[in-house]
Amino acid sequence: MTYTINRTIRETDFEAVDKRVREALAEHGFGVLTEIDVKATMKAKLDAEMAPYRILGACNPKMALEAIGMEPRVGAMLPCNVILREVDDGVEISAIDPVASMQAIDNDALKSVAAEVRDMLKTAVEAA
Repeated sequence: MTYTINRTIRETDFEAVDKRVREALAEHGFGVLTEIDVKATMKAKLDAEMAPYRILGACNPKMALEAIGMEPRVGAMLPCNVILREVDDGVEISAIDPVASMQAIDNDALKSVAAEVRDMLKTAVEAA
């Protein structure tokens, strides 16, 4: 089983894809709670060079509240990370598949919520 939902956007730059992803996430009920510029962090901490790589911590508040109500410790797996990374042929978007990440939790109701969130994330990635 794959653990991410992926799409590569060609013939545009990293920042343009970032803007498109944020807009698509917002249109599908997600807010970006956290942002990590991995490239800048690696440069600052290790003086290492790497291609642009950004992690966006996306959250749909309604779905998060529902999941936490079912399984209070599920917050350890939130928010849903979406990465943007420069690859040879464009910018790849990869969003966590919540169904894959929730497999360790034995709670069928939560798995149903995870499937709904997966569909929402997939739609947002496709719309970016």
